[in-house]
Amino acid sequence: MDAPALRLEPWTDADLALLRLINTPEMRRHVGGPESEERMLVRHRRYLDFVPAGIGCMYRVVLETEAGPDGVSRAVDVGSVGYAERAWQGGTVYEMGWNVLAPYRGRGIAAAAARAAVGAAARTARHRHLHAFPSVDHPASNAVCRKAGFTLVGETDFEFPPGRWMRSNDWRVDLGAPRDA
Repeated sequence: MDAPALRLEPWTDADLALLRLINTPEMRRHVGGPESEERMLVRHRRYLDFVPAGIGCMYRVVLETEAGPDGVSRAVDVGSVGYAERAWQGGTVYEMGWNVLAPYRGRGIAAAAARAAVGAAARTARHRHLHAFPSVDHPASNAVCRKAGFTLVGETDFEFPPGRWMRSNDWRVDLGAPRDA
């Protein structure tokens, strides 16, 4: 299967609309359910602060569609992907997460977006490892990890969102030696 033609665009204020599309019972089933408007706004502000704070980057995933009858291709926002620092097992790593809106699933978009974001994280040369922690009960996200080149480390208890523990798989990508180590 060919990789979808997509690009990652850094998160902006305008992406609150996309976050609202992601904040549904279906989309957040494996991570504690939809957030209140207040908590969602806090998440949005946190995403906006990733780059200025130097802790990561959140992206809007944009799919280039095939040309329509008019011969013009269009760009469609289809989800999000990002990474940010977190403390993990006595050190600091990047943690990654992604979402693909339901009409666009099953096309390889999540894996392609994850690979692109892994590349961006590696270029920062800040941390040796990037992890993803999908629920053991979420086969699609675990498949994304496998297709995106992550290595399964094992199962772990993981707190997400804060105050909610779940059984997760710990998937890891080696980003190479950080420059500041």
